[in-house]
Amino acid sequence: MITFKKDSTQQTVAAYTFLAFPLLIFTGFMLFPVLFIFIIGFFDWNLLIPEKPFIGFENYTELSSDDLFYIALKNTSIYAFGVVPIQTLLALFLAFLMNQKIRGRAALRVAFYVPAITSSVVTSIIFLWIYSKPGLLNYLLSLVGIEGTDWITNPNTALYAIMALNIWTTSGYFMVSFLAGLQSIPASLYEAARIDGANTWQQFWKITVPMVRPITFFVVVLSLIGCFQVFDQIYVMSSGGPVNATTTMSYYIYTSAFKYFRLGYAASVSIVLAMIIWAATYIQKRYFPPEAY
Repeated sequence: MITFKKDSTQQTVAAYTFLAFPLLIFTGFMLFPVLFIFIIGFFDWNLLIPEKPFIGFENYTELSSDDLFYIALKNTSIYAFGVVPIQTLLALFLAFLMNQKIRGRAALRVAFYVPAITSSVVTSIIFLWIYSKPGLLNYLLSLVGIEGTDWITNPNTALYAIMALNIWTTSGYFMVSFLAGLQSIPASLYEAARIDGANTWQQFWKITVPMVRPITFFVVVLSLIGCFQVFDQIYVMSSGGPVNATTTMSYYIYTSAFKYFRLGYAASVSIVLAMIIWAATYIQKRYFPPEAY
């Protein structure tokens, strides 16, 4: 028993020794920043002013009456709930297509996945040219007699143009997740369905969709979080314009913190955004659980 206790103590010490450095990194770069943001949200924390008085919930009170905050919240909601369904369905369709025995399947898989690993800054600059007045999109539209616009400087189209870019760049990434799920479905299920007379659509709806439900949950959650946090394309392509048509929550946080140096106010917006993401994820897990039928 004495030897057992000694070995157990040594194992515990060894375990904490190996965990010490990862825990230090987690605390320094994850836990501490989150706690710090939560704390400074109750202060008038300005980088240009030495005094940082405690103001309680005044940042949140100001936020509740800030019109720009509601514009950013509306744009973010339109972006998220517009991108996520299309992106998920497109990724599932591409995965289903790439799971078939078609010619050039490997090359097509690479082609669909390349946008996902390309720098978002690079793709944003490319699409700035595509969306410009003399760009590729307007040229293609002119071939069918349609006069295009400058898609990014037009407040009626700017947000939707960036949404289309996001769908193009991320569908291939989520396609890989769906493809892994499709390849884990036993072939015997499809064989039994064919014997019973099920056509391709019935097999897809009755077998494929239920069996990839956990993957769908994973994809929707990650996609929703990514859309609520969208920043890089907004920053590169439109800087929140024109007339705040593409100002999202993340970009609003950035401008509040690093343009107006109001870190306390930006922190309060960050906390609200985190609560929205948590609520959206909870609702999805509560009412659309990942368990397969």
